[in-house]
Amino acid sequence: MSHDHRETAAARSRGALIAALTLTGGYMVVELAGAWITGSLALLADAVHMLTDVGGLGLALFAIWVASRPPTRAKTYGYYRAEILAALVNALVLLIVSGFILVECWERLVRPRPVLGGPMLVIAAIGLVVNLVAVWLLSRQAGESINVRAAYFEVLSDAISSLGVLVAAVVVLATGWTLADPIVSGAIALFIVPRTWRLMKQAVNVLLEGVPAHLDLTAIEEAMTQVRGVRRVHDLHVWTLTSGREAMSAHVVVDDIREHDRLLESLHAVLHSRFGIDHTTLQLETEPPVVWGGLKV
Repeated sequence: MSHDHRETAAARSRGALIAALTLTGGYMVVELAGAWITGSLALLADAVHMLTDVGGLGLALFAIWVASRPPTRAKTYGYYRAEILAALVNALVLLIVSGFILVECWERLVRPRPVLGGPMLVIAAIGLVVNLVAVWLLSRQAGESINVRAAYFEVLSDAISSLGVLVAAVVVLATGWTLADPIVSGAIALFIVPRTWRLMKQAVNVLLEGVPAHLDLTAIEEAMTQVRGVRRVHDLHVWTLTSGREAMSAHVVVDDIREHDRLLESLHAVLHSRFGIDHTTLQLETEPPVVWGGLKV
């Protein structure tokens, strides 16, 4: 058993994830206390959302540690998929939290409660700054790893929710209209749901070994058949091991199996340079002879 095991895209983001976790974890306690003191549902929604940020960031870091473990005879690909599982769990948690906020929002609209706008404003403003710093820390690596992207979306949506809480606090202070609080909390939840749903679909597609969204099987097949000596390709499969690392297997019908080394080298070069696929398993074969009247043609 010999599989190349290298650092994942998410692992390169470990420092940014730790910094973001420290920021959000520290301020989460402040925001939860502030939600209790002010009676603000919007602030509570933001605090609970920040709690999911802490869990998501912690889970992302744990997944990176698990994924860094080398392959074994029982896990020949290693633990790359742990990062995808972490992203899926993060998405599910966010959906559950959003549902809780929407239910509480309805109850607050039916039975309004008093809200302390001043403390709510101060806490939301500081929370917005904290979230924006965390967003900045994760933004560069979010495009490289679905695991980091899950954490990034959580922090980004929390920053937007903090902005919403800030607006609600201003409305409460200026007009005394406390319904702004549950309305903003409901808007926060509705903002989270579609983005989280897309993330969950992406994670599920990886776990089901679907074709990565940025790759086209037809284009890959055409590029392979353009290699000199290749007749056609069949049983072509492409899937994602973890973010930034795709794998592929295929049967390749060639003119002359004796050119095995040249053909494999050329095919690997095309797949790497044009599609970024490094982990390939190719079986070279020739066309079976045609039998006509008992004779091979």
